[in-house]
Amino acid sequence: MNDAPLMLSISGMRGLVGKSLTPTVAARFGAAFGSWLWTNRRPGNDETKPPTVALGRDSRQSGPMIEAAVVAGLAATGCHVIRVGIISTPGVAVAMDHFEGDGGIVITASHNPFPWNGIKPLRHDGVAPPPDQVNDIIRRFNDDDFNYVETQDLARIEDFPAGDKHHVDRVLELVDVDLIKSAELTATVDSVHGAGGDEAKHLLHALGVKLHHLYAEPTGDFPHTPEPTRENLTELSEQTPKHKSDVGFAQDPDADRLAIVDETGHYIGEEYTLALCALHKLSKDESIAANLSTSRMIDDIAANVGATVIRTPVGEANVTQGMRDHHTTLGGEGNGGIIDNRVSQVRDSILGMAYILELIASRKQKLSDIVKDIPAYAIVKDKADVDPAVLETMLEKMQAAFADQKIDLQDGVRIDWTNKWVHVRPSNTEPIIRVIAEAGDESQAKELVQQVRDVLGLS
Repeated sequence: MNDAPLMLSISGMRGLVGKSLTPTVAARFGAAFGSWLWTNRRPGNDETKPPTVALGRDSRQSGPMIEAAVVAGLAATGCHVIRVGIISTPGVAVAMDHFEGDGGIVITASHNPFPWNGIKPLRHDGVAPPPDQVNDIIRRFNDDDFNYVETQDLARIEDFPAGDKHHVDRVLELVDVDLIKSAELTATVDSVHGAGGDEAKHLLHALGVKLHHLYAEPTGDFPHTPEPTRENLTELSEQTPKHKSDVGFAQDPDADRLAIVDETGHYIGEEYTLALCALHKLSKDESIAANLSTSRMIDDIAANVGATVIRTPVGEANVTQGMRDHHTTLGGEGNGGIIDNRVSQVRDSILGMAYILELIASRKQKLSDIVKDIPAYAIVKDKADVDPAVLETMLEKMQAAFADQKIDLQDGVRIDWTNKWVHVRPSNTEPIIRVIAEAGDESQAKELVQQVRDVLGLS
């Protein structure tokens, strides 16, 4: 019996290639999404014509196999499939918008290591379907509820290799290109042999930024664990000052997340990506959406300029729903994800690079000095394997243990004190529970994490 995990959530599907994620499974998910699209079109599109789907992938070696299976599932349900090749997740969203498509799919497992791959669906507006809609897609997948078509109703399958250019061009419209060029900046970029290397190269060339590129080729042969955390980016931290770069950038395999190293080689991290972009772009009376696990740095930055923060459950779809509900242009997550809905409604490392380069150019300061303007906190992220059957009981224990504090139940349990918080929630992408705490220093944050572990009985 195969007990390998197959994760189905608001983030789509993720599984272990050859075990829980096979061509048969991928084709079924493609058919489920394709069937769903027939009644969930882009507004204004002809409902009698085949739904158009933009399909891209990251650079994983299993990508072509999974892509072929998903294409089969989509085609079998009468969809018109446009393959946009190896491209970032936001690049797929922009390409879909370019074609006025009805949906998109990205073959990626984001930061998960190479045994994993996944299938991430996007709606016509570039958003991962929210819970009610993704649950309908998952139901179709589980029930084999597919609307297969006959030969005469099969639609075209075609290739469009220029999607990355449309993405970069849209980002360039939002920054002062001449200002950045005049600053004569240098950047070191680690693209981890993922999907975002070409887009990063095109962007920095257009901005006149000298580039030292690590692992640019999209081979899928990750040179280190691909999640852009401190322990995985020691080479970027060494190479950035070696090349006298003004900044170091690290992408994850599908290039929707961005981590940052300053000019000294100090790992600033993913939490600062959204914070620095907000510092640069947020103005009085505006608002920005961020999930419950994102650092309170964003609250301090917003308060300083007279703006507000909208807190949402974790997950890109939840953040973008908060953006739409509150009519905000900016949003993001503390995992290195910045969203500007003028580009797409997807986290975007290319956008983050452009905004941070513009910030450095406009302030005419070193990045390390700019970071000092942001109130510092220590955030500690922990996780533990859990049996999904006991999750509800664990969250009830949290509520009972901290009943005298401010509690937010939008997504798991978040407990807030005056100057610290802890958030406990099940992962959308792995069979684990996440514990995230933030306080004035690391020892306090670790103490919060340990409190939670003690309450939940985690070893």
